[in-house]
Amino acid sequence: MIIKTAEELAGMQEIGRICAITLKKMGEALQPGMTTKELDLIGAEILASYGAKSAPITCYDFPGHNCISVNEVVAHGIPGDYVIQPGDVVNIDVSAVKNGYFGDNGASFAVPPVKAATQKLIDCGKRALQCAIRAAVAGAPLNGIGLAAEKEAHRHGYTTIRNLCGHGVGHTLHDEPDSIYNYHERRDKRILQPGVVLAIEPFVAMGDTYVEDANDDGWTLVTPHRRQVVQFEYTVMVREDQDPLILTWAE
Repeated sequence: MIIKTAEELAGMQEIGRICAITLKKMGEALQPGMTTKELDLIGAEILASYGAKSAPITCYDFPGHNCISVNEVVAHGIPGDYVIQPGDVVNIDVSAVKNGYFGDNGASFAVPPVKAATQKLIDCGKRALQCAIRAAVAGAPLNGIGLAAEKEAHRHGYTTIRNLCGHGVGHTLHDEPDSIYNYHERRDKRILQPGVVLAIEPFVAMGDTYVEDANDDGWTLVTPHRRQVVQFEYTVMVREDQDPLILTWAE
């Protein structure tokens, strides 16, 4: 989506804020002893209170309101009976729709006590997202986003997942441009346009570079070696000569 009117911007800011508030409150509610299904229902109630609907259910009939991925599960984790334990790493991915506008954001949360190696990975994941966002300026190459994230990951001894990508978002959950790579894809010659809305979401990993199906449920993704991966995601609008406008902002 390319935002062209004040009405479109307002619509995207509204759903972005709803997604951000939902993610923040789910992170605050996260605690040992609760199931991932219970956490998911908290998110569902928050979305409903703002008049928004789960995008995974709306678009893909996903078996949960939000994707909740624990430990070795990298993405598309299905909420269920798993009881969250101390030391777990829980990724929450919230995407929703309201009035025809979609927002998308996510974050990885470490449940105390947190191992030093886990905290280091999480800190790098957050920095990789910020580096990727700063690269998203109108007129710049789209592949600069993945280059920036990959550089930050490599600088600290990590890798990025290559077959999970960011994407455009707006009137659909997965809009143009598709496949915003989390690495430097030299063959990608696309240029960022002012007003384009992106879900930027680098996946930073402890050595692996791709994910595969964990089982036959059609959703759950893991790395070949079941290594820890973290993900942080914002929906942003690209602007000229300045950093993107973050649309998934809870404050």
